[in-house]
Amino acid sequence: MRIGISCYPTVGGSGAVATELGKALAHKGHQVHFIVTDVPFRLGEFHQNIFVHEEDTSTYPVLRTPLYDLSLAALMARTIREQNLDILHVHYALPFAVCAFLAKQMTENHHCKVVTTLHGTDITVLAQDSSLYDVIQLGIARSDAVTAVSYSLAEQTQVLFPHSPSIQTIHNFVDPDVFRPVCHPDMRRCFAADDEKILLHISNFRAVKRVTDVVRVFVRVQERVKSRLLLVGEGPEEGAARNLVQELDLASKVRFLGRQDEVADLFATADLLLLPSQKESFGLVALEAMSTGVPVVGSRAGGIPEVVAHGKTGFLTEIGDIATMSEEAIRLLTDDELYHRMSVAGRERAQTQFHIQDKVAEYESLYVSLLDVAGKK
Repeated sequence: MRIGISCYPTVGGSGAVATELGKALAHKGHQVHFIVTDVPFRLGEFHQNIFVHEEDTSTYPVLRTPLYDLSLAALMARTIREQNLDILHVHYALPFAVCAFLAKQMTENHHCKVVTTLHGTDITVLAQDSSLYDVIQLGIARSDAVTAVSYSLAEQTQVLFPHSPSIQTIHNFVDPDVFRPVCHPDMRRCFAADDEKILLHISNFRAVKRVTDVVRVFVRVQERVKSRLLLVGEGPEEGAARNLVQELDLASKVRFLGRQDEVADLFATADLLLLPSQKESFGLVALEAMSTGVPVVGSRAGGIPEVVAHGKTGFLTEIGDIATMSEEAIRLLTDDELYHRMSVAGRERAQTQFHIQDKVAEYESLYVSLLDVAGKK
């Protein structure tokens, strides 16, 4: 098949999943065309079946802002025609599903089908804005198929948009050959002494990630367990997290590592992942941690309970319950038998329930079903 993919190229779960999906499809022999504003951050490889079409947005003095969305829609339409795409798979309702709708209008009668995958913020945040609701509804309603990365997100979408088409849940995935338990003693020594534990948090540092909760949990943990904290990512709440670290006199025990495109080795270096999010459509970092044999302590937000099996691959608490989260973290880090059991169970769950090959096959099956209905096999 000839498949177009549009996604945000920046750090985040949606961009990571879209890019890894495209790479996996290319390795299976499909022709994959990324239609983007910039090269996706996880693309990082040349493959004969991967093509990148970058948007060139025009600006004019009379316009207050660049015509980003319209330029993207035009690029989608041009790519559909020139590459004779079978599928245009867009990740996020806004702006990508709406741009895809415009592209289909510009390529009337072309057989290309539009698949929209919802990743969370497009529904849990943007759709709450009355000025955006109708345009998001249009993008969803005019897609040929809609998927969501968790049952929780699919249910939220059906409630918010009761007239939307049926939504198929296809969970996010992980490549267990990339995210695997591997000892990195030299890397560990860069961050901690041999008798210290390493706690990890990776996010885009938005308010819903509750990064300051991560710091407050670490305060309690390090009082009873010799440990260090690694904070990976960048975003609007980084300043608040840095200020709190200074206020609590933890600067010598906390490292801000900024944006990191390749994080598999960091997971393998850590002992525990903290994910206290207020909203989380899936929790890709939790899955990547589990695949690496790292247990998760997080919140019961959104799709996280679909990823982390409470009491088996980690512990989940109510949002904002710093005390319980701290106790569960300490419990894990001080009970070797419990830790080993959860580490093994997490790895097994990632491999059997969220393997990249299985999820890519689900998307392939969806694509084929759409093309079969259209009479093109």
